[in-house]
Amino acid sequence: MKILVASKIDPTALDHLRSRHDVVVAIGAERSELEERMADREALVFRSGVAIDEALLERAGNLRLIVRAGSGLDNLDVRSVEARGISIRRIPGPGARAVAELTFAHFLGLARQVLVADRLLREGHWAKNDLAGWNLGGKTLGIVGLGSIGSTVARLGAAWDMQVVGCVEHPSRDRSAAFEAAGIRLLDLDEVLSESDFVSIHVPLNADTRGMIGAKQLALMRPGSFLVNIARGGIVDEAALLAALRDGERPAAAALDVHVSEGEGRISPLAGLPNVILTPHIGATTVDAQREIGVEVVRIVDEAADLADGSATSAEAQTTAVGA
Repeated sequence: MKILVASKIDPTALDHLRSRHDVVVAIGAERSELEERMADREALVFRSGVAIDEALLERAGNLRLIVRAGSGLDNLDVRSVEARGISIRRIPGPGARAVAELTFAHFLGLARQVLVADRLLREGHWAKNDLAGWNLGGKTLGIVGLGSIGSTVARLGAAWDMQVVGCVEHPSRDRSAAFEAAGIRLLDLDEVLSESDFVSIHVPLNADTRGMIGAKQLALMRPGSFLVNIARGGIVDEAALLAALRDGERPAAAALDVHVSEGEGRISPLAGLPNVILTPHIGATTVDAQREIGVEVVRIVDEAADLADGSATSAEAQTTAVGA
């Protein structure tokens, strides 16, 4: 199978693909190079940071398989893909634990002022009596979006003895009962924001969620609360968050792994604030998660190639039989 790998994947997985298939690697490629390299490709493997739109798909007439080495599809024109009959395969599971764990790294970093303490100590200031911190245990954890990642965050929160509340796009009595059985109290978005000490965002970016956490929603948060966005940039209104964080109450601090503008040389508008932690979209970037994702990428591609080979062999056999 002719494959284009447009994003970094596990090296072992890449080596396997190269051993069995015709692989072109275009990690960090410019748009013009992607267009050129996709021309004869049958499969595309990519992650976030690569925009696959209709114009690019038009250059890939042979494309029949797209593998998203992760979960989000906000950088893929799904409608155009489906209209062309191209198969989309996502791999959301392995990254969920990694993203959930980074969520808690951010919670702890904010609650214990880890970056502030580190900076002051490097400057020679022993701030032992100057820095206040908070326990996670006993606090209310609010989760916006209870999919595979949000549900994993909920389980970890329960293990930290946190009271877990959350909201989903389509609540129902049955879903509420199911979440209740898992120790999660289902509320609406405004209630989650107003009742939680720690709030984490875990919804996809789409027309309904873009800007869903704006000035009005931030004003509902508890004084002294903490906000973490580890889903997608654009879900939280960064201008509204900047204004709220300057006030320093609702929320008191925030951590973002995702940003409206991402990439080399781009600086977040929140970068100048001391009560913010910023990381470069590394939620699923652990060795463990990427290794598991790589195994799935290989399995999906190999299965598709074997299926295509089988179909071709069957068609050839039928042609031979007819000719006989």
